Amino acid sequence: MLNHLIISDASPIIALYKIEQLHLLKDLYQSITITDVVRSELHFNIPDWILITNKYSSKNYEVLSLELDPGEASAIALAMDFPNSTLIIDEVKGRKIAKRLQLRVTGTIGLIVLAKERKIIKSGKILLDKLIESDFWLSKKIYNGVLELLGEQ
Repeated sequence: MLNHLIISDASPIIALYKIEQLHLLKDLYQSITITDVVRSELHFNIPDWILITNKYSSKNYEVLSLELDPGEASAIALAMDFPNSTLIIDEVKGRKIAKRLQLRVTGTIGLIVLAKERKIIKSGKILLDKLIESDFWLSKKIYNGVLELLGEQ
């Protein structure tokens, strides 16, 4: 495995899948890595550029599982094994723990911002609106802040 992995929890993959934008992960990173536990939370076929591993610290996983759901715990445990990795995770508690562990973190919204910056998509607002329509929770404050950041108020 490479030193710099792009690791994802299930929720960003599910969110992008629901709005038919799963390809953004490939467009941004070529491939991503998920754990076997995260894979078990995805109830749809995944493309071959999403790599699956069960090689993460079981000790870290057990400790993280005391506070987090199994998918988040396994994704963070894997990221801990690869300090230069980027972890894609949306849940607030998981993000706080990952940041406390000094892991590089982004989320679904960060992916949309990056895709717009790299001109992979023309409009972030359209995707934000689709996410909200698909029951993705996003506060009005964050929504407006992201639109301002994207220049799409």
